[in-house]
Amino acid sequence: MASIYTCNECGTNLSLHSANLFPPDFYFEAGNKGTLSFAAIDSSKFRFVKEDKIRPFFETINYWGIQRKRTKLLCNSCGRLVGYLYDDGPPMMTGTGQFGFGPSQAIPRAPRYRFKTKALRITSET
Repeated sequence: MASIYTCNECGTNLSLHSANLFPPDFYFEAGNKGTLSFAAIDSSKFRFVKEDKIRPFFETINYWGIQRKRTKLLCNSCGRLVGYLYDDGPPMMTGTGQFGFGPSQAIPRAPRYRFKTKALRITSET
């Protein structure tokens, strides 16, 4: 039985596949409270809007930054904000990073699509 995720505002099927869903206890630097995280999405269902978030954040124990780049994920049908795209997924290669900085400074990270649970309607498929 697979889950169907739709926009809570307009009911559009967002084509989010549970096969691409990260486990709820998987660690991410940007957190995962009240969200569902996917490794891949159908990009035709979303509009992407880049934004810079200026405020302190911690990426690792030894590295923190002021500016975090993220991308808003908007429903293509109604324009409602349903989530964000972060670059804090699993490392795409191994290593400790250049000059001992955090992984996102030197090691390419897999994208992670983080959706607000309150912006999604979850139903089951039979």
